[in-house]
Amino acid sequence: MQQDDTQHISSTSRPSMTDPKDIAELLEDWEFKPGTIGVRLVSLANRDMIQMRVEMGVLQMEATDRPDGYRPGGMATYLDFLIAERISGGADWRLSVEHCTEIDREFMQFYQRRISWLQLKEYANVVRDANHTLALMDFCEEYSPEESWGMSHEQYRPFVLFHRTQADAQHALQATTPENAIERINAGLNSIQKVFEQHEIDEHFEDDELVNQLRATRESLRAEYEIGMTLKEQLEQAIHDEQYELAAELRDQIGTSPSPPTSM
Repeated sequence: MQQDDTQHISSTSRPSMTDPKDIAELLEDWEFKPGTIGVRLVSLANRDMIQMRVEMGVLQMEATDRPDGYRPGGMATYLDFLIAERISGGADWRLSVEHCTEIDREFMQFYQRRISWLQLKEYANVVRDANHTLALMDFCEEYSPEESWGMSHEQYRPFVLFHRTQADAQHALQATTPENAIERINAGLNSIQKVFEQHEIDEHFEDDELVNQLRATRESLRAEYEIGMTLKEQLEQAIHDEQYELAAELRDQIGTSPSPPTSM
């Protein structure tokens, strides 16, 4: 697991420099540590910015919309721009080579910000950025100029779902109950399994490393909070065992229970 190297600072704590274009002093005060993700949230005059320490400098990202602050065609993200183009382009519209290049840029930017939010434990923002990436993947899958290019992104869908599930469970644990956190993990596992089934590789699901990590997190929560099967898990077991009266009772109990977060 990568070490935590997060910071929260304000603009007043920045070092003063003789030449404002020289960032050497800033880099000296923030050492790069190989094998770690060094991230901090910086409060500027009118907004927060994320800074990530990389080997030869610092990446700075906006906290909302596109991480680089660019507004393609005046839109918040390139996906929004593409959706508008698709609407005006007609039924035969497809992604161009230029579109594909810009999509790759947006994928990478949202990945960098997503792992930054994870490091900062800003779990709702992780879910938000993961959802954007998944929506962009959906768009690519539908309008890809060729199947191989679409699959070059689709292969990462389980990884994005893994991040989203991790964050969603942590957010549920903070905001509601450990039972709801377990349910968010189960929902994420179901989403990942559907991807494996869709691409006819479901025989690899049980041995997948990301799947096993999520299962280990789920069982760790059970042990830490002394939780047995959740109501939904009991319902699934009752249906599997054809105990339909018990299943009906469990449905009633679930219907009267507080709903978990619905960010999945």
